[in-house]
Amino acid sequence: MSKFSERLKELREEKGLTQAQLAKEVKLSHSAIGHWETNHRVPNLDAVIKLAEYFKVTVGYMAGVED
Repeated sequence: MSKFSERLKELREEKGLTQAQLAKEVKLSHSAIGHWETNHRVPNLDAVIKLAEYFKVTVGYMAGVED
């Protein structure tokens, strides 16, 4: 599992959200969130930025290059 996948799932669960709820909040597809969390697909930069802004973390944190 990639750092991004791990961090996305961790951040989502900390907020008590399902994948569907997160997808609705950030206006992304539920299937995309699922694919990213299971490391079946990689998000584009726009999606990573949107998620980082939503969770109030840096893009570097989401990518796993900083703590």
